Amino acid sequence: MTDIAYFAAGCFWGVEVAFRQTKGVKATVVGYQGGKTLNPTYQDVCTGQTNHAEVVQVEFDPAEISFEGLIDIFWQSHDPTTLNRQGPDVGTQYRSAIFYRTDEQKEIAERSKAEQSTRGIFRRPVVTEISPALDFYPAEEYHQQYLEKRGLATCHI
Repeated sequence: MTDIAYFAAGCFWGVEVAFRQTKGVKATVVGYQGGKTLNPTYQDVCTGQTNHAEVVQVEFDPAEISFEGLIDIFWQSHDPTTLNRQGPDVGTQYRSAIFYRTDEQKEIAERSKAEQSTRGIFRRPVVTEISPALDFYPAEEYHQQYLEKRGLATCHI
């Protein structure tokens, strides 16, 4: 039996690769979440007017990797101290966020964020948003496994 988790950590292309390479992850889908527009397109999200984040939906087997394990990958794959930006990408769509599906995921995410904030790993405060997973809209097909389709291993970050 699998479970689903949602993570926003900047441009979804590189974040997707980080999760796809993880043992226990069965599938990933990049898309949009956390905004106000129904069925947004990439062009809609890029305007900054929809308030959606670029998100990776991660389907995983909890017997192989826990939600906590996925959060560890999330923290390692981006800078959670930069508000609405990752590297050269700027805008609300590039924010750091965990969109939880259950009270247990919420509790784990909040505890993990608090730990990250106090461990001294980051020089600035962790600004990661923790919000309920509402509507998830898969991105256009050309965004799915974008880097893999082009023979690339990572983004510019």
